[in-house]
Amino acid sequence: MKNGATRFLKYGAVGVSTFLFDLALLYVAVSILKFPIYIATPATFLIAVSCNYAVSRKLVFKGTTRGWTNGYVYFAIVAIGGAFVTTALVEVLVTYLGLFYIVARVAVAGIVGVLNYLFNLYLNFKVVGQHA
Repeated sequence: MKNGATRFLKYGAVGVSTFLFDLALLYVAVSILKFPIYIATPATFLIAVSCNYAVSRKLVFKGTTRGWTNGYVYFAIVAIGGAFVTTALVEVLVTYLGLFYIVARVAVAGIVGVLNYLFNLYLNFKVVGQHA
């Protein structure tokens, strides 16, 4: 398997695990702690992607030319953008289409996950060598 495909599969595995963590946090925040969806969705998303950053940096984007702190700032910018998109799309799916919030969050995850991967690959981590 080519380097790019392997990297994408690793990112996908990390993404799925941190996404499941995000869903669990979201469920606790909304169903148990009674936070509004528009507060819980970005908060749990940002917690999960912070975990994703640490794991991705170690396992997926080895050889990055960016330092930890500088890389996290870029990662956080991408994540905040992703949080806005995620929150807006979840809110639309729940409010206007009547989807259950967990179903809406799952529906949005794939789109935001691929966009986050591409932004991080090409703009943030700048892995030494080819991206493909």
